[in-house]
Amino acid sequence: MSIVTVQLGQCGNQIGFEVFDALFNDSHCSRGLCSKRENEAYQASCKERFFSEEENGVPVARAVLVDMEPKVINQTLSKAACSGRWKYGQHSCFCQKQGSGNNWAYGYSVHGPRHEESIMNLIRKEVEKCESLSGFFIIMSMAGGTGSGLGAFVTQNLQDQYSSALKMNQIIWPYGTGEVIVQNYNSILTLSHLYRSSDALLVHENDAVHKICVKLMNIKQVSFCDINQVLAHQLGSVFQPTYSGEGLFHYRRNPLGDLMENLVPHPEFKMLGVRNIPQMSENSLAYSTFTWAGLLKHLRQMLISNAKMEEGIDWQVRPPLSGLPPLGKMSVNKETHFNTSIANLVILRGKDVQSADVGAFKDPALYTSWLEPVHAFSVWKTQRAFRKYEKSAALVSNSQSLVKPLDMIVGKAWNMFASRAYLHQYTKFGIEEEDFLDSFTLLEQ
Repeated sequence: MSIVTVQLGQCGNQIGFEVFDALFNDSHCSRGLCSKRENEAYQASCKERFFSEEENGVPVARAVLVDMEPKVINQTLSKAACSGRWKYGQHSCFCQKQGSGNNWAYGYSVHGPRHEESIMNLIRKEVEKCESLSGFFIIMSMAGGTGSGLGAFVTQNLQDQYSSALKMNQIIWPYGTGEVIVQNYNSILTLSHLYRSSDALLVHENDAVHKICVKLMNIKQVSFCDINQVLAHQLGSVFQPTYSGEGLFHYRRNPLGDLMENLVPHPEFKMLGVRNIPQMSENSLAYSTFTWAGLLKHLRQMLISNAKMEEGIDWQVRPPLSGLPPLGKMSVNKETHFNTSIANLVILRGKDVQSADVGAFKDPALYTSWLEPVHAFSVWKTQRAFRKYEKSAALVSNSQSLVKPLDMIVGKAWNMFASRAYLHQYTKFGIEEEDFLDSFTLLEQ
C-alpha cells in the first residue's frame, strides 16, 4: 500500500526532500547485508510505499509540495532532479508569491480557503496514482504560518474528504528560544486543530535533534540541513519495510495502519516520539561494533529516563517496583523522573536480528495500568540493514515524554494571551479569543 506525503511550508519541503533521499539511498544501498532476493523484495516494498515509476525509469516521489513562496519549492525540485536518482512529479507542486508572515491565522483563514481547491486537486491526482492508499504523511512545522496554519487546514480537509484513510502528521517542535515571537500561539493552535483531525502526531523537537548533531554527529556548526538529515534518518528507520511477523519473511503491506494499531490505543493519546540507536558520523562508524544486547539495554534506558540520545543517559532512573500510579499522576513525583509509556514499538534492522531479545521492554512496570504489555508492546524486524549500520534499532513510543514540552508551550502562550499580546494579528483574520480559549482547554486536558 502507498503513502502520499504532503510537504507544507519551508520546513516541510526541506525535510520532505531529505526523507525521500534517505529512503531512496537506503533501498539502493549495496551493503544491505542480506541476499540479493531479499534486497530486491525490500526495494520493491519501499518503492510501492513512496515512489511511482516514470516511463524513463526514474522513480517519482509520491508527494505534493505546498508553500506560499516559490523559493524553497524551486530549490527542492532542482535538488531532487539534480540527484539523477529520483525526482518529484512535474505537476505535484503548488506555490504562490506571498508567504504567511509567520501568522497561523493567515495560513489557516486566508491561504487555506483561497487555495483549497487547487491543493486538494493535486492531492487527489496523487491518490489516484496509488493502487491502494495506506494514508497520508503530512510534514510541517508548528512555529511559522504556512506549515502550521495551512497544514492544519489541509489536514482538516483530508479528514473530511478521505475519512477512512489514515493521517499521520510529522510536526517539528520549535526551539525553546525560537526566533518567531508568536511561535507559542502558532503551536497551540496547530496542536489543538491536529488533535481533532489527525490520527497520530509524530513529534521531533528541534532542541533534541540539534543536540544529536553536536554530540553524536560531531558537527561544529549545525545547519538546518544537518538537522533535517538526522530527522530523515530517524523517519527512514521507522518507515522502511520490515517483516510482517515473527518468522515470516514477507514485508508488511500497511505501514501507517500497523503503526497506528500498535501505538495509538486511545484517540486521546496520539503524540509519538522517535529514538534511534546507534546514530553517529560515518568516521566513527568505521571503528564501532555493536551487540543487540548492548543496543537494547541503552534504548530501554533512553526510554525510561526520557533521553533523546545514548549520550548522557541517566542510569539512576528505574521503573517503580509496585504497580504504576495512573497516567497523569506521575508529574507530581519529581524524584524518579520516570517516563511511563502507553505503547512502544521497537524496530530492529540488521545482522542476526532474530537473536535479539526484547524481553526487557515487556516489563509491566514500563506501562500504564490500563493496558497489558502484550497489547502495549510490539517489535518489528528485518535482516536487511539500514543505511550503513550493521545493526540498528528505532523506538517509536507513545509516552509521557512530551508532557513537559507541551506544558511549557501552553504556559508561554497563556502568559502572552493573558496580556493580550499580538492578539490583533490573529483577530483581524478571524481567529477570535474563543478560538484561543478552545485550544488552551483542549490541550490542558
